Amino acid sequence: LECHDARLTSIITGHATQEHTMSHPIPRTRHLARRPLLATALGLAATLMLGTPGAQAQSASAAADAPLRLVVGYPPGGSSDRVARIVADKLQAKLGSPVIVENKAGAGGRLSAQYVKAAPANQPALLLANPAVMVVAPLVFPDAGYDAERDFRAVSHVNSYEFGVAVGSAVPVKELPHLLAWLRANPEKANFGVPATGSLPHFFGLMVGDAAQVRAEIVGYRGSAPLTTDLVGGQVPVAFDTLDSLLPQHDAGKVRILAVSSAKRSPLAPNVPTFKEAGLDLVATGWNTFFAPASMPAAQVERLSQLIHEVMKDPDTRRKFEATKLEPVAASRAQTEATLKAYKAQWAPVVQRSGFKP
Repeated sequence: LECHDARLTSIITGHATQEHTMSHPIPRTRHLARRPLLATALGLAATLMLGTPGAQAQSASAAADAPLRLVVGYPPGGSSDRVARIVADKLQAKLGSPVIVENKAGAGGRLSAQYVKAAPANQPALLLANPAVMVVAPLVFPDAGYDAERDFRAVSHVNSYEFGVAVGSAVPVKELPHLLAWLRANPEKANFGVPATGSLPHFFGLMVGDAAQVRAEIVGYRGSAPLTTDLVGGQVPVAFDTLDSLLPQHDAGKVRILAVSSAKRSPLAPNVPTFKEAGLDLVATGWNTFFAPASMPAAQVERLSQLIHEVMKDPDTRRKFEATKLEPVAASRAQTEATLKAYKAQWAPVVQRSGFKP
């Protein structure tokens, strides 16, 4: 998840497209010069040739042979980038044509959504996006540069991830109920560090605070790395982040993860209880899903959905995901759309109630 690596408070500057029209019509003339007449005839012939079925077939064939681009809204090396590259390798073998990963980082992922929305029909592209791009941004940015529902079609949900709450070694608690009691007794220390303001860990921290009746101050960082550094160093007592971001320091014994947000214990941290087990009836997860621009033909969207579904069922794909601390998901297009609908219903009220403004 990189929603925690890039602040949603970045602002994209829109670039207007200007249409140039001739301010003065060309006057009619009785006698055309020979050279313009020849050019006109050649142009007409070319137009007629392009309109023939053979020319149209060649154009369609060229579009079909164009590489499929998997566009990621974050820099190389992050979890979204790893997901895209694993899928690209497998999908290329099934398509029999090139599949390339293109990183379009910027503005918390919104730049990549704007880019894929405008993708030409002869340059097929899929957007790999998370809830920060497709759920949160449209709610908090008056003009995100795209409409998540109108401009995109869900293709396939490929992985999920959970959140965790962790404390530094200086905090004298080892279980979530003890942490909540400690925060109520020491309200001045109720500072929740998150990897970015406006990220899902930010809103999940608020969700936990509301459920536990703890009024917390959100402390936003510029990514998971500085957040974890301050958690280890004691500059912030409590951190909310994705589980994969917290695990390395937890495994090293430098921080303690007290609970995970999934419905059941994570295979990545089987000894850490869920929030529900720890006394708070909360379940929340994030995801990475491929989206097609609305301009992509329905048949192509359906075919790509089926192929990615097959890729995600492949045992080798699943092993590669798990080796990089990612939880693979194999979902049909219908299942993906149902997941997105339920997710928006869960998170939209939380984001709106928070009053967060970028």
